[in-house]
Amino acid sequence: MALLYLGMEDAVVVVREGRSGWAVEERLTGQPVQGVAADPQDPVRVYAATAEGLWRSADGGRTWERAAAPGLDDVTAVAVAPAHDGGPGPVYAGTEPSRLFRSDDGGVTWRELRGLVALPSARTWSFPPRPKTHHVRWIAPDPARPGRLYVAIEAGALVHSADGGETWHDRVPGGPYDTHTLAVHPHAPDRLYSAAGDGYFESLDGGASWRSPEEGLRHGYLFGVAADPGDPETVVVSAAAGPGSAYVAGRATTYLYRWQGQGPWALLREGLPEARRTTITVLATHPQAPGVVYAANNRGIFRSRDGGARWTALELPWPARFQDHAVQGVVVIEP
Repeated sequence: MALLYLGMEDAVVVVREGRSGWAVEERLTGQPVQGVAADPQDPVRVYAATAEGLWRSADGGRTWERAAAPGLDDVTAVAVAPAHDGGPGPVYAGTEPSRLFRSDDGGVTWRELRGLVALPSARTWSFPPRPKTHHVRWIAPDPARPGRLYVAIEAGALVHSADGGETWHDRVPGGPYDTHTLAVHPHAPDRLYSAAGDGYFESLDGGASWRSPEEGLRHGYLFGVAADPGDPETVVVSAAAGPGSAYVAGRATTYLYRWQGQGPWALLREGLPEARRTTITVLATHPQAPGVVYAANNRGIFRSRDGGARWTALELPWPARFQDHAVQGVVVIEP
């Protein structure tokens, strides 16, 4: 039975599949959520990044407490790395302005990883709508390599660490500049997929070099990305013509594309809502569910069981007010 956590604009939503259908529970209501994460080894331990700080739950989102740490104020991204020593997995939280913090005790205590902002490229980071600032947009721990961590700055860099954030490798020439989301394939070592404001990028060597296969991709502003856990050559992305047509339902026009094998990109339609008035889609997979991809936007949640070729809308009680929302994040806990 599937279990998903969604970050919406003002709530964390728990979506649970049961024998009699789907249930939707709104939690942490009223908080300006900007991202959501859960411990892969302990699915009731959930974290929410919000503009008012980082919140954590130890009971699947029923109750929450704020993580008290200097600097954890405007939290823009959160992620949990797999545990490799029997304890809780490291939790990483990023903020605006760009800072990165780590907790090794389930979010109770935190320390800043100061090497991130010491990178040479840091002086060039800038978020176009607010050019005097920038933020951590995405955090992606590598599930197969303990300590390896990728961090996307909006905008200016995709950087990585091999030792849990103690030391860092700066952006490389030819790599993505404005990564929104990054997928790390669970069964293909060093395979990375970046959906960026400046297009689609992928790496076969852990981010040392990048390529941009874009044949057939008619919309170049990308946001969501998911790779089929059972086939690293099958990728789904969400796209729009630009940011102005991505996030606000009243003027949104967005699309999904799929790449398989040698390509090219193919526009997806079957089972999906019309492009107009659909906010840009967030995509998610589970490492133990080959072929299964979830897509969430203001129209609801959709699931594909064939690597993104065809989709079915989940029959769930989607709150009417979410029709005007952009989804901030999705994590699949049980496939």
